Amino acid sequence: MQLKTILNQVEKHKSFVYGAIQFRRKGDDLAIEVSVHPRRNSRPVCSGCGRSGPQYDRLKARRFEFVPLWSIAVYFVYRMRRVDCRRCGVTVEQVPWGDGNCHLTKTYRWFLASWAKRLSWQEVADVFHTSWQSVFRSVRHAVMWGIVNRQWGEVTAIGVDEIAWKKGHKYLTLVYQIDDGCKRLLWVGRERTEESLRGFFKVMPEKVKEGIRFVCSDMWKPYLTVIAEQVGEAVHVLDRFHLMVHFNKAIDEVRADEARQLKRDGYEPVLKNSRWCLLKRPENLNAKQLVKLSELMKYNLRSVRAHLLREEFQRFWEYVSAGWAGKFLDEWCTRTMRSRLEPMKRVARMLRSHRTLILNWFEARGTMSSGIVEGFNNKAKLTTKKAYGFRTYEATEIALYHQLGKLPEPNFTHKFW
Repeated sequence: MQLKTILNQVEKHKSFVYGAIQFRRKGDDLAIEVSVHPRRNSRPVCSGCGRSGPQYDRLKARRFEFVPLWSIAVYFVYRMRRVDCRRCGVTVEQVPWGDGNCHLTKTYRWFLASWAKRLSWQEVADVFHTSWQSVFRSVRHAVMWGIVNRQWGEVTAIGVDEIAWKKGHKYLTLVYQIDDGCKRLLWVGRERTEESLRGFFKVMPEKVKEGIRFVCSDMWKPYLTVIAEQVGEAVHVLDRFHLMVHFNKAIDEVRADEARQLKRDGYEPVLKNSRWCLLKRPENLNAKQLVKLSELMKYNLRSVRAHLLREEFQRFWEYVSAGWAGKFLDEWCTRTMRSRLEPMKRVARMLRSHRTLILNWFEARGTMSSGIVEGFNNKAKLTTKKAYGFRTYEATEIALYHQLGKLPEPNFTHKFW
């Protein structure tokens, strides 16, 4: 079977035919050049308005890189025609395998973009002997096409969170769809401000926004303000993971302060190497940490009391009724405010101020899982770490949409794996 026959099966273009195919060698590099010609009596199409018109003249031959075969680079060679368009004037024609000044064919760009989901962009460039910029442009092409052709569908639950993508407190606002049947990234916004989150609700169709029933977020005030403003009728659930993070920070603060005080007073350093046995849940402790925790329980330490307060609060998540859970929450906060542990008292005051949103967890339980948001955040961080960090916001945004957005792709006559 000839290569021309294969190309006619997998890469056939209306009004164009394949001509001579030959090998070209430049030093140690071998390439296959496939000449492309317009069909006889065909009229070029204006790249400006998309209408056909009379040919004005022809330019020098251009090479468009196609998917490599047998580790050999493949190029389409074609002399572009210029169109004498009545509307746009003299313009270069539009060709179906490429666009603009890009030297990569559309098929090759989708090929590189598909591999960029599996490997880092630099690894893709090294494997296929191209440049990082070519891979970046290919991924950007795939993302832009996917966003334009993306279907919103029915969105009933969303999660809002932020991640740090660069040193110097540079954050991104991420909005996920966390429905049972569809989990994907919907929006990437610069910084974690009210404006960045409002940008998401501006692009979301009004019908889709009206269908949102549950929203999951942390306690960042700009997020709480915009969510109440835009989807006030939805059940707003505070992320359980972020709540427990505040507990762990408080316990760690109590432990560090008490360890310094014991050292100043000349007591035995019983809190040395005790950080993780106090922060981890009992079921996650290893044998050595279990022994250390049992030793600490013999002492009347503030760190132990803070640890026990957190473990007692875990009963909150076991309730079925929001009413009984609310009573437990109020009693726990009252006891904690009498504990003389200032970091834990701050946690109690925080829980009281967000009491309604915390109890919404019971209304949404069984319908959505807030842990999905943290899972997406881990994947987002992995995406940026895989490239050892992106220097520009544009590259970071495109990479996140490409990996987590579940964007559609056009139908090809062939697929690459």
